[in-house]
Amino acid sequence: MKIFIGNETRHKTPRLPFKKLAEVILPKNYSLSVVFVTPARMRLLNRRYRGKDKVTNILSFVLSSENGEVYISEVVAKKETTLFQRTLKNHLSCLLIHAMFHLKGLRHGGTMEKSERRIQKIFKIH
Repeated sequence: MKIFIGNETRHKTPRLPFKKLAEVILPKNYSLSVVFVTPARMRLLNRRYRGKDKVTNILSFVLSSENGEVYISEVVAKKETTLFQRTLKNHLSCLLIHAMFHLKGLRHGGTMEKSERRIQKIFKIH
């Protein structure tokens, strides 16, 4: 398991269980990049790769069966914490779990939600 954490923002990189989550969710030989980006960069990525001209909280990209990238906008996630009634750290962890399951090939639905809840329970993330 290889993990690269990048930060293109002025904020300090949040301390999250990146590696532990990846070890539980993704294959052992997986290479994962997680990059914290500004809302402007997130909007650009969302427009370029999804055709949606708006900012989003997280994007995940499968590069191969053993390699993927996740982009997170901490600013957008922070605005959502009240809505989801979570701390910023817990919300970012939930978003990361969600993105990792997308990298694993899961789509939105009951199976993905059940899998996310199982990991959240293991890591005591609410």
